[in-house]
Amino acid sequence: MRKDDAGRGSRSSSAFWSDYLAYLESRRVPANSLVWYRRHVERFIAANRGTRLRDTSAGQLDRYFTRLERQDHLQDWQLVQAVDALQRMFCGHLKLAWCAEFGWVRWKLRFRGVAPAAPEPAGSAPPAPVEFVDMAEVYAPLAPLRKRFIAEIRVRGMARRTEQSYWEWVERFFRFCGHRHPDSLETITIQKFLHHLAVERKVSASTQSLALNALVFLYREVLERSIDDLNFTRAKKPKRLPVVLSRDEVNGLLGAMRGTHALMAGLLYGSGMRLMECVRLRVQDLDFDYRQITVRNGKGNKDRAVPMPQRYREALQRQLDLVRRLHAQDLAAGLGEAWLPEALGRKFSSAAKSLNWQYLFPAARTSLDPRSGRIRRHHLHETTLQKAVREAAADAGIRKRVTPHTLRHSFATHLIEAGRDIRTVQELLGHSKVETTSIYTHVLQQGAGAVSSPADSL
Repeated sequence: MRKDDAGRGSRSSSAFWSDYLAYLESRRVPANSLVWYRRHVERFIAANRGTRLRDTSAGQLDRYFTRLERQDHLQDWQLVQAVDALQRMFCGHLKLAWCAEFGWVRWKLRFRGVAPAAPEPAGSAPPAPVEFVDMAEVYAPLAPLRKRFIAEIRVRGMARRTEQSYWEWVERFFRFCGHRHPDSLETITIQKFLHHLAVERKVSASTQSLALNALVFLYREVLERSIDDLNFTRAKKPKRLPVVLSRDEVNGLLGAMRGTHALMAGLLYGSGMRLMECVRLRVQDLDFDYRQITVRNGKGNKDRAVPMPQRYREALQRQLDLVRRLHAQDLAAGLGEAWLPEALGRKFSSAAKSLNWQYLFPAARTSLDPRSGRIRRHHLHETTLQKAVREAAADAGIRKRVTPHTLRHSFATHLIEAGRDIRTVQELLGHSKVETTSIYTHVLQQGAGAVSSPADSL
């Protein structure tokens, strides 16, 4: 599907997107949502290649939304946002004739879990033209509470992702309770919600714990209400062994990767970093003299030092040269800022433009910081590395579920296998308890590999 009659990449295409974003701004779509509205439309275009936007049919939209619904990684609000983005494109921007009769509201309610999944019966009278149903209108009763909630989150210096995920659970709780304000609800309602997640939705233990933490924060810190003695069904936490690659499999995986992603995957295996710890590395975190990398604000807001694999020393130097050139171009364009923690940014206002604070793995394009509204170059998005690792595992013929975190598991297991002290491995991984690290001893002469199968003696 082409974006417009002029085709992809043309001046008309650029004007088309500019007009669409201008229309969204005129309809008071939040500035931090604009990039996601465009992305939703681009994904629809990619799913319907060969058809112009103006030639889109209602059936194509229905089929597309049905496919979206089957994607488990998409949350309710993302699905509703996708519907809203396409509704604004077809009804507001392109003004196609059939839009007024399409079931936009039905799909939004369906994604919110309010309406049944069945479409309107064939031959029924066409529905009356509908108005846009904005997320701001749905959650308007929560607007004052949201301001207080975000203020409490940011005062405590909690991560932006924590802020987002906690508030998403508050909105889900709001929908579960029939759009009643949380302050008007009793503790029993929270118990019912958590029970519903475990028994009916069958979520994992970690997901239920996240919902619980979000609601505890809401009631204790924001609404200043006690919710002790919660009695609900807890989701079972399964005991699983980590997926570990052999050395040959690691060689095959890394050999199937190229460029920046190959370097990042090599660092994950060579130093045991977590995915986001690697993605968020800054230039100043590399210490070539001491052959180590400093991980800042790791899990639990802790710093630690990890080994710098000498195999990647030259590749890291080349990456630094790339960052220097890119940073010089950004400065020449009047940009060049990297995100800093707010207190640090206020204390050292010029640090954001220094080379030392630039991300080691920068994004290809600058973007709008949703909190400050400033144009900055953020780090490479973690999903690009996740995808590269999955594709490399398939190319290498590895028949295991391989993710970037698998390389961290392999790092720990291979160190213990080589005779390293488990306490040392615990420090390198940043684990608070040695019990967490001890799971990697499953590859030693203590597990299934040390036992001879009785079938071998037949």
